[in-house]
Amino acid sequence: MLVDYTNVRHIYLVCGYTDMRKSIDGLAALITDQYNLNLFDDCAFLFCGRRRDRYKVLYWDGDGFLLLYKRLEIGRIQWPRTYQEAKKISHQQLRWLLECLAIEQPRAIGEAPVGSVT
Repeated sequence: MLVDYTNVRHIYLVCGYTDMRKSIDGLAALITDQYNLNLFDDCAFLFCGRRRDRYKVLYWDGDGFLLLYKRLEIGRIQWPRTYQEAKKISHQQLRWLLECLAIEQPRAIGEAPVGSVT
């Protein structure tokens, strides 16, 4: 990724399906209008469509928006589909997601809760 996500303070996963035809303005409007989140607060927002083989990341880098788009050649992303919300996830959960694993790993050892001090 062009952004070192380990330095991003907040990571939000937009659960459910997102229309992947949306550009920066459409995704930004979705975040501010539907979820009332601040786009400029060192946050990365992840979106996924129905096919689960591609995702987008929206990030404000200080002087403009960055929109990253990735299409997987093999495999599907384990994207939460059960409810429509912007779920805050940890850096470890993001790594699992990008490795096509579920973000909830019941036997994960050493995963600190989001927002806790280690």
